[in-house]
Amino acid sequence: MTDRLLFSFFIVFFVAGSLFAAPPNIVVIVADDMGFSDLGCYGGEIETPNLDRLAANGLRFTQFYNTARCWPTRSALMSGYYPQQIRMDPIRQGGFPAWTTLLPHHLKPLGYRCYHSGKWHVNQTPKVVADGGFDRSYHLQDHDRHFNPNRHELDDKPLPATNPNSGYYTSTAIVDYTLKHLDEHAEKHADKPFFVYTAFTVPHFPLHALPEDIEKYRDKYLIGWDAIRTQRHERLTQAGIISCGLSALEDSVGPPFRFPNVPGSLGAGEVLFPLPWETLSGEQKRFQATKMAIHAAMVDRMDKEIGRLLDKVRTMGAWENTIIFFLSDNGASAEIMIRGDTHDPNVPAGSAASYLCLGPGWSSAANTPFRRHKVWNHEGGIATPLIVHWAKGIDKPGTLRHDQGHVVDLVPTLLDLLGIAPPKQIRGADVPSYPGVSLLPAIRGADKNVERDYIYFHHSGNAALRVGNWKILYTKTGEPNSHVQAEQSTGTSGWSLYDMSTDRCEQVDLADKQPEKLSEMLKQWREFNQTFNDQAMPKN
Repeated sequence: MTDRLLFSFFIVFFVAGSLFAAPPNIVVIVADDMGFSDLGCYGGEIETPNLDRLAANGLRFTQFYNTARCWPTRSALMSGYYPQQIRMDPIRQGGFPAWTTLLPHHLKPLGYRCYHSGKWHVNQTPKVVADGGFDRSYHLQDHDRHFNPNRHELDDKPLPATNPNSGYYTSTAIVDYTLKHLDEHAEKHADKPFFVYTAFTVPHFPLHALPEDIEKYRDKYLIGWDAIRTQRHERLTQAGIISCGLSALEDSVGPPFRFPNVPGSLGAGEVLFPLPWETLSGEQKRFQATKMAIHAAMVDRMDKEIGRLLDKVRTMGAWENTIIFFLSDNGASAEIMIRGDTHDPNVPAGSAASYLCLGPGWSSAANTPFRRHKVWNHEGGIATPLIVHWAKGIDKPGTLRHDQGHVVDLVPTLLDLLGIAPPKQIRGADVPSYPGVSLLPAIRGADKNVERDYIYFHHSGNAALRVGNWKILYTKTGEPNSHVQAEQSTGTSGWSLYDMSTDRCEQVDLADKQPEKLSEMLKQWREFNQTFNDQAMPKN
């Protein structure tokens, strides 16, 4: 009997006692590089009516976290483990540890059909069907072209490069394939529950959007990022989503990586730092406002496509018993680079031959009210909206949940929901306990709270640990390619301490006033970091 079959029997044994006569369908939707306050229901001015309605009839989490980068977040989401535990941050040789199990492997023995469409980026399992456990997959591997990708696969088999004149657009195509999967499900597998994983590649650079979507926002951002940050902060505060002052604009912090040729290549309108808007030239203001208009258009179009997905779930008669999660894989990006097919400054911004990035000015606005961006472990890099909707399972729709959560919580939450006990051994290897916790108490019970001991962060030399209302933070200095700088630090030098109950925007460093608390939490971070790296290294 194979290890996978033994694992299947193990799951079925525990599911036999489940309270669910009909297991819920599961939909997980992930945005790429979207800021904390980009959605209308999280204080943004971008029109996102479908997600706003989902939030109004569901839950909005206000303190939910990712890992600050694409592939670590997606691997944590699918596995239930911090990426350091499964050789995904940094990416190590040898594949996953032998005990690693992805979400479809838990669900399929229960009869679930599992469908993926969009980005994958779980590098240790390059084949989404053969390795990841999905039944059907549209895998978009080309992250440099939203209009004409060269690399994409259907069920692990390469598809032809997209014709530039085909009318292809990434967000539409990703949902098109999701709907095809669901149509097939309704026709052939209507008696089974489904798990849908729809993973967008927007608003990740390059800034590509449909002309009619860009036009809608073309002049909206000429007021500048300072004004947009202020407006978003006011709406977030009024909604009760945050209770901290607006972080100061860090006009000396530019992109996280160095690309010295970029300003000349992109023209006089590009700026590498979030300078006060009033100091920019007229050319710079127009160029920057256009970039944010394209970013907004990408989010707007994603919401429209999500609306099509939600409508499909309704027409299938599955709405009442489908639990839906929406989040972003990291904060908005301050990166400015040229990749893909290079950049043609003579074509309309946002078209296929242009290659623009959001940059630190508008990334600061997208991540309002927090500091910093994707890659950093400041709140701007790691805080994400989380919307949860479940028509038959949420007590008080429209509620804000201030419980702390992390992407490692998705697997424990779904296992708890389905009555599955995590396996103790797989392929003869002891399975570490999940580091996350179930969010089910917060989802199902309006008056219940999620209890957890800590949330750990470490990416690209940056690091953090959250314990209750305290957070310690290490900010990498020097060259951008170091991923070990935090763990090589000695003493408390380079680490800061924040009280998140009053200062989630990380404006007042308490390290000098609370040295014992800093030392205590730093000891914890180092112990977690050592344990997680030790778990990644045993041989298969």
